[in-house]
Amino acid sequence: MTPALLVGLPLAGRDVLVTGGGPAAAAHVAALRQVQARVRVVAPHVCEDLRDLVAEHGATVRLDEREPTPVDLDGVWLVVAADDSARDRSAVQGWAEARRTWCVVSDDPAAAQIHDADGLLDRGEVDLRRPPGTLGSVTLVGGGPGAAELITVAGRRALAEADVIVTDRLGPRSVLAHVRPGVEVIDVGKTPGHHPVPQHEINRILVEQAQLGRRVIRLKGGDPFLLGRGGEEVLACQEAAVPVDVIPGISSAFAVPALAGIPVTQREVVAAVHVTSGHEPLAEAALACVRDASATLVVLMGVGNLGHIVEQLRSAGANPATPVAIVERGSTPAQRLTRATLADVVAVAAEVRVRAPAVIVIGAVAAS
Repeated sequence: MTPALLVGLPLAGRDVLVTGGGPAAAAHVAALRQVQARVRVVAPHVCEDLRDLVAEHGATVRLDEREPTPVDLDGVWLVVAADDSARDRSAVQGWAEARRTWCVVSDDPAAAQIHDADGLLDRGEVDLRRPPGTLGSVTLVGGGPGAAELITVAGRRALAEADVIVTDRLGPRSVLAHVRPGVEVIDVGKTPGHHPVPQHEINRILVEQAQLGRRVIRLKGGDPFLLGRGGEEVLACQEAAVPVDVIPGISSAFAVPALAGIPVTQREVVAAVHVTSGHEPLAEAALACVRDASATLVVLMGVGNLGHIVEQLRSAGANPATPVAIVERGSTPAQRLTRATLADVVAVAAEVRVRAPAVIVIGAVAAS
């Protein structure tokens, strides 16, 4: 039977040192040869089964009463301590930890116990796909508009494999309750007008954590590349030579209006959509799409500047009767929809006390 510790490990062509020459060591060597690992054995003696394996499959064997030498350990990716006595196994484990090398301690291949160099992970939790001292990685995960059900399968898989999660205020915070024990969660969330962790510091955290050899998941609301500053974070990782990838998310620009029954495009009504941030003055393209009724305008992060947005549109010649819809806390149990027109939306929003986070939809599709 293949030892559980070997299942799924990329050991083909890697150097693995087995200490011990008894039946347990023989069982480990047989399994290691099955997965095409390069096996070295150091032991005071070898049993008949192990001797037969060496003759049949080939392995480097050195008989020695002492602990492994630096030559034995040169380039070793994993140490399997299968010595005949508990005292010897403990000595090998101590040696491996001192040298920050993965070590498996077992006299029973079916119930091996993995020990990591830092002593931070529970039994079976260590990720042996990344040898100690290697560079970690960063994955930007789009968490969707907020509901835990709207994060993608790929996003959930990435969270399950995380060592560190760097999270925003928006997005599916409830999924953090289900990550595996020991995962560090770093909250860098922003609120309107209050950015306790500036973007350059977030970039530094991502790079630094990856350089410590950790798998870093950057959990962001919506989609990382749609007004999420994900591009900046990718560039920071690339400049530091940190492996980085992106798992797209469901954008609140489209999902939140849909959840409120508002299609941002609709045949014979409007065939285009323009998405913009409410933090900056509207560009001419955004003004034109409302003035000419040529596209739906979706504004993210615009509640605080709603008055300025309306003023710009009115000054650009937009029809005061243009429908406006504001969807607060989309995809959550507290979702609320407010409808008005460009002429009265500021007063209506103030009356019902509209609050961020919210998505503003301007155009014919926003009509009730």
